[in-house]
This record gives sequence, C-alpha cells and structure tokens, in this order.
Amino acid sequence: MLVCRYWRDVAIDTPELWADICVSPHDSLEKAHRKLARSKSVPLDITINFTPRVDNASGAMESIIHAMDLIRPALWRARSFRLSVPNKPQAHAALLRCREEAPNLETLCIRIFHSMQEDHYSSPCLPLFKGHTPRLRSCSFTSFNFNWDRSVVSSLRVLQLGGYWNGSSPSVDTLLDILRGCPGLEELALRNMSDVDPETCVSLEHEFMSTKVVKLPRLTKASFYYAGIMRTRMLLSQISFPALESLDFCYLDNLTPVLEHLRQQSLTSLPLKYLRIESSFLNEPKFILLLRRLPSLLTLELVDVEDVTCFLLKNLSAPPMAHPWMCPKLERLNLDGCTALEWDALRGLVESRLSGRSSQHSSASAAAASRSSFVSTASASAHIHALSLSRPATPTMQPRRLSSVDVTRCHQISKEMVQWLKMYVRDVRCEPAKGIWGESILP
Repeated sequence: MLVCRYWRDVAIDTPELWADICVSPHDSLEKAHRKLARSKSVPLDITINFTPRVDNASGAMESIIHAMDLIRPALWRARSFRLSVPNKPQAHAALLRCREEAPNLETLCIRIFHSMQEDHYSSPCLPLFKGHTPRLRSCSFTSFNFNWDRSVVSSLRVLQLGGYWNGSSPSVDTLLDILRGCPGLEELALRNMSDVDPETCVSLEHEFMSTKVVKLPRLTKASFYYAGIMRTRMLLSQISFPALESLDFCYLDNLTPVLEHLRQQSLTSLPLKYLRIESSFLNEPKFILLLRRLPSLLTLELVDVEDVTCFLLKNLSAPPMAHPWMCPKLERLNLDGCTALEWDALRGLVESRLSGRSSQHSSASAAAASRSSFVSTASASAHIHALSLSRPATPTMQPRRLSSVDVTRCHQISKEMVQWLKMYVRDVRCEPAKGIWGESILP
C-alpha cells in the first residue's frame, strides 16, 4: 500500500501501531526487528507461533532461538507473551531466555503441541521473568510443566490448563491450592487431563469434610473438557461460585454426582445463563431438578447426550400445577445428536413457548383449528394468538419464545418437520440436505 510521505511519517512516528510483534513461519525476524525499533517504549503484545508442520520442522528450533534473542531485551515492556511450539525441547530453549523482569506482563500463554513426547524435559525453567510479574492476570498453559508452583499462577483472573497426562496431571489438592491463591478468578478452564485415582479421592472426601470451601465470588465462566469426572466432582464439591454464568461439561462420563453439587450451589446462588453438556451420561430426573433451579438460563446445549428424552422437553413445556415455568428465559436450545427425542415433544415445547401457553392450551387450540378445516393456517395462527392475548395474565413469569433450535444429526426429524420449526423459530439448524454423491445442497 502506497501513501504520501506525510502519512508515512505519521505512521512511523506512532509507536502504538507497531506494538504487535509476531514471529512465525509467515512473519520474518526482519519485520519483527523493524516493529521493535518503531514501537519505542510502548507496551508490546508478543507472539511466537510455530505450529507442528512438516515444512518448518527442521529449522523451527533455530528460528525460535533467534526470535527469543531478538525479543529478550524488550521483555520488560511486554504486555502479553504467547509462545506456541511443537515440542518440549523447543519450549525449554525459548523459556531459558525469559530471565528478565516483566513488570507490565498481563497475559501469559505457553502452548506445547506434542504433549506426550520428550518427557526428559520435565524440569521447569523457573523462575520465569525472575518471578516478577505483578500485573499478571491471565495464564494459559498447555503441557507446560511449571512444577505447579503457586507463585506462578497467583492472583489471576483467567486460568486455563490443559494437556497434562499420566503423572503430569494435577491432583485435586494441587488445584485447590492454586484456586485459593486466586480469590478474584473470573474464568477457569481444565482441558485434556488424565483423571485422578478413584481410591485417592475416597480418602480425600473424608479430609475435605473438615476443610474450608474455596470461595470464588467472581467466577463467571468454567469449562471442564475431558478433565476427569473424579477431578471435576471433587473440585466442584470444594469451591463456591455464586456468580457463575457459563458452564461447560464435555466427555466426563457420568455427570449425575456433579449435577447434585450444582443443585446444592443453586440453593444459595447460581445465576447460570449458559449450560453445555456434551458426550456425557446423566440422570434425567435429577437434571430436571437442577434446571428448575436455573430461572436465568438463556442457552441450553445438549450434544450427543443419549439420556435426554421427551421427558425433559415435556417438563420444559408443561409445568405442574401451581409451579413456575422451568427455565422461563430459555431462548436457545441445542439438541445436536440427541436421537432419543420424539417429534411430538419438541413440537409441543415450541408451541407452548410461543406466547406462554401450556401444552393443554396448545392441544385445545389445535383441536379447534382441525374442526375448522376451512380456515387458513394464517387465520388459525392469528386466532390462537388472539386467544392467548385475551387470556388473563398470571402472576408467574411467562416463558420466552425460542429463537434458536439445533436438531443437527437428529435423524428422527424429517425435512417437513424442520420446515414447520422454521415457521415459529427464527434460527433452525439441521443436517444440510445432500445430493446423491453426498454433497451439500440447498434445502
């Protein structure tokens, strides 16, 4: 891009425009050197990214060392530092050069792609940045061994840990000690970890009965993705999260004990707005008991959950007499891969939440419409809407209309059923129609 000399001088003399430093197979050292010189003394966002690709595997180590030697004098003004390397020897070589203090560092991300290799590099390169990172608030470690040093991950707002297998995976006690040092934690993510020994957890349960619960009053987002059901269960039983709004469970086997811990938390405060459960087992009646305690839930995602049946949908659409609606604010429902659901239950759920009508009102309206077969579909819909508006208001909160429904990989939902859903739901996601050769075509 060509500009006049005036605009070129303005750009060069504005150091904030050159504060993003990146070194990768597509970003040269010369470019990084030029940005370092023009950024002067402003805080830097540094990224060293070498993915495990075949075409750059041979020279990756040399490039990483050169990049760190170039950036090392400017680490004192780094605001964020992100390192992504294929294996542990390369991470070891890079982190050996992180010996300068980093008083401005706020975000630290270290990612090692090949987590199961090079175990002889298990000794950590500590202390990083001479242990002086007073502003550090976000840490994301993937397969990086920091010896579970509490000083490295203290006073954080965001903590993401993943890629720890076998003997490298953290114990429940270790994680609780880390969480005690982060009372202001707002986001917690545990991903891809070997589970703890069940026999050890049995002994820990008796010890935890006499220990104090770890209070995380600012925690708003938590994610447990293949983090081990025993680890997840023990952690949630020992922490308090009265402000939690987003929660993910993926690949955790039987979630029923975890649901009970969530129900216990909901007795005090659990303003959950987003809940996702993927490829896990659960007890459906106990899950429904939990949902009754979540009036603020906006999004419910159930992906490949075989235990979800029409019983859940009927409870979402028809509350018992003198009981409030379950999840009245629910707007987005994801049922991807839930093949045990029946179409009638899904249709009843959508109809009952069009204007807060229960399934009894829906069936009565449908019967009236069938008796008046000469009335058009549009007129019947208008008549049903008018009846719902003329009905006296109840003191209980009426449910919101569903704005999104996902029925991808639900083979029991036909194309005609999807077309019906699209008349009443703004966003309907489903399996795309395919041609005779398997290619996607427009529905």
